[in-house]
Amino acid sequence: MSDIKTYHDNDGLKYAKQLAEEEEGIGRKPKGAAGYIIPAIAIIWSLFQLSIASWLILDSTFIRAIHLGFALLIVFLNYPFFKKKRFGLKFLSTKSRIPAIDYIIAIIAALSALYIAIDYLGITSRYGAPITRDVVAGLLLVLLLLEATRRVIGPALPVIATLFIGYSFFGPYMPDIIAFKGVSLNRFVGQMTMSTEGIYGIPLDVSATIVFLFVLFGAMLDKAGGGRYFIQLALSLLGGFKGGPAKAAILGSGLTGMVSGSSIANIVTTGTFTIPMMKKVGYPATKAAAVEVAASTDGQLAPPIMGAAAFIIAEYVNVPYIQVVKAAAIPAFASYAALFFITHIEASKLGLKGLSRKELPLFFKTLLGGAHFLVPLCFLMYELIIVRHSPELAAFHAIWVMALVMLFQNPVKAYIKKEPVYPAFKQSILNIFSALASGGRNMVSVALATAAAGIIVGVVALGLGGLITEIIDTISMGNIYLMLVITALASLIIGMGLPTTATYIVMASLTAPAIVTIAGAQDFFVPLMSAHLFCFYFGILADDTPPVGLAAYAAAAIAKAPPIPTGLQGFMYDIRTAILPFMFIFNSDLILHNINNWPQGVLIFLMACIGNCAFASATQGWFVAKNRFYEAPLFLCVTFILMRPDQVSAWLGIAHNQRYWAYPIGLAVYGFLYLMQKPRIPKI
Repeated sequence: MSDIKTYHDNDGLKYAKQLAEEEEGIGRKPKGAAGYIIPAIAIIWSLFQLSIASWLILDSTFIRAIHLGFALLIVFLNYPFFKKKRFGLKFLSTKSRIPAIDYIIAIIAALSALYIAIDYLGITSRYGAPITRDVVAGLLLVLLLLEATRRVIGPALPVIATLFIGYSFFGPYMPDIIAFKGVSLNRFVGQMTMSTEGIYGIPLDVSATIVFLFVLFGAMLDKAGGGRYFIQLALSLLGGFKGGPAKAAILGSGLTGMVSGSSIANIVTTGTFTIPMMKKVGYPATKAAAVEVAASTDGQLAPPIMGAAAFIIAEYVNVPYIQVVKAAAIPAFASYAALFFITHIEASKLGLKGLSRKELPLFFKTLLGGAHFLVPLCFLMYELIIVRHSPELAAFHAIWVMALVMLFQNPVKAYIKKEPVYPAFKQSILNIFSALASGGRNMVSVALATAAAGIIVGVVALGLGGLITEIIDTISMGNIYLMLVITALASLIIGMGLPTTATYIVMASLTAPAIVTIAGAQDFFVPLMSAHLFCFYFGILADDTPPVGLAAYAAAAIAKAPPIPTGLQGFMYDIRTAILPFMFIFNSDLILHNINNWPQGVLIFLMACIGNCAFASATQGWFVAKNRFYEAPLFLCVTFILMRPDQVSAWLGIAHNQRYWAYPIGLAVYGFLYLMQKPRIPKI
C-alpha cells in the first residue's frame, strides 16, 4: 500500500482531481465570506429538492423553473467567463473572487428561469400570444442558458442548440431536401420558454424530480467513504487472482459508477488505488489507465441507476422505470463480463499474477468494516425492485438512511477507539452538509444539459420530427444497417463534447423515432426501448473516444501515461460494448422484450456473456493462447450465433419459437476453438 501513499502527491493525481472538481461543479474558490455563498446556495437547493420529494407539493412547472433557477444562479457565481486570462481582462477569468458583474448576471438568469412561475397565471392565459415582456424574458433565458451551458459543459451543446435555433428561423431558405417552413419569434418563445415542450420539457422534469436525488445519494455515499470501501472490498475479493487489481478495478468501478453516474469522479475515486496496483503487478501504464477508463465509463450502464438517462428513457418510452432496468440488465452485465475477460487476457499475454495475500485486505474484515455502506444501497434496491416505489420516493428514503449512517459512523468509530465522541459527531454533521453542497454542485451540469437539450427537443417538436426521419432515410438510402452506423458515428462525434445525458437526449429525439419508423418500413420490428438504448450506449462510449474523452485524460494523468494512446486502448476495450446495441436492435431477446420467465432470461444472459467474451477474443487476439489468423473469424461466428440465434435458426429453417437450439452450435464452435488452442497455452 506504500506505493499508493506516495502517489497521492504527484502532479497527475492533482490534474485528475482538477478534472473531477470541474465536473463536480467546483469552479471558483472565493476567499472570505464569499466562499460560503456557493455552498450555501447548493445546500438550500438540496434541501428544496428533498422537500418536494417528501412534504412540499408544487406544480411540476414551478419545480422545473426553480430547479433551473438554482442551477443558473450557481453557474454564474461559480464559473468565470473564461477559464484562462484573455484580452487582458483578468476579472473575466478570476477564480479567487466573484466579480460584481457575475452577481448581476446570476440574479437576472435566475429570475428569467423563474419568470414562468412568477407570472404563471398570466402566461397560461395568453399562451400562444406572448406580450413584449414574455418575449424579452424568454430570449434572456435562452441566451443566458446557452452561456451558462458553455461555461460548464463547453461550447459543443450551445453551438448545436444555436444551429437548431437558426434552422427553426431560416428553414424556408434551406435547400429543398432540408427545407422547413420556419417559425415566428412569438411561436419560438412560446414553445421554448412558455410551455413544457422546450426548455421546461421532460428531460428537465426528470432532472428536477428524480436525478437530483440519486446524484445527492451518490455524493453522500462518496463523502461517507463508500467509494474507498467498494474498491477495498473488490481488492480483498479479486486482488489475488491473475491480473487481480484490474479485476478489482472493474468490480469497484461498477459498484461506484452505478451510483455516481460520473466517469471522471469514478476514476479519481477508484483509480487512485487500482492504477498503481495494476502497474505494480505488471500492467503497462497505458493499459492500466485504459482498464480504469473502460470500467468507469461502463459504470453508467449498470442498473439500477445508469447515470441520469435511465429515468429519461422511462419517460420518453412511457414505461415504468423497472422496465428500463429489465431491458438494460443483460447488455450491461454481458459488457462487464467481457471486460473481466479482457483483463484476464491481458494478464495472460503479459504472464502476470495477482497480488500476494499479504498485500491485500482481509475479505471478511473489510466486508464487516464497511457493512454500514451496504445498508442504504440494499434499502434503495429493495425500494426500487421489491416494493416498486417510484424512483424519487425510493431515492428519498435511501437518502435519509444514508444520512443516519453518516451521522453515526464517526461517533461509533470514536467510541470504539475510546476517543471523544462530540468532535466526531460534529464532523459527521459537517460531512452531511458538505454532501448536500456537493450534491447541488454535481447537479449543475446535468440540469443545464437537460435544459439546453430541451431547446433541441423543442425545435424538433415544432414540426421537424417527420422531416428529420425523411432526411435520415434519404442519407441512409432506406438501409437500416447504414442508418444505425450513421447514428452510432453521430453519437460518438456529438458525445465527444457533451455529457452522456445530453448526447442521449439529442440523439434519441432526432434518431430513435426514425430507427423505429425506417425499420417498420422494411417490415422489421424494432422496439422503441431498443432504439433509445442504442442512442444511450453510444453516448456513453463517447466518454472515452479520442481525441476528446476526458475520462482518458484523468486516468492517464494518474497512471503517468500519454492520454491519446490511453483513450485509444480504452476504446479498443470498449469495442465489445459497441456491438451490443447492434445486436439488441435486431434481437430484442437481449433486452428481455416480451420475456417474463427466469430460466429463459438466465439462458439468454449466459449466452450473451459467452458471445461477448468470444468477441473480446477476436478483437484482442487471444483466447487461452494467441490467436492464429483463421481463428478470429470463428470467434466472430460464435459471437453472432450466441447473440443472434433467431437469425441462425431462420437460416437453418428452424421455427422462431425453437430458436435457442442454435446455441449448442455456437457452444460447440467455442469448445472446438478451446481444443485448438489448448496445446498452445503458454506456461508461466
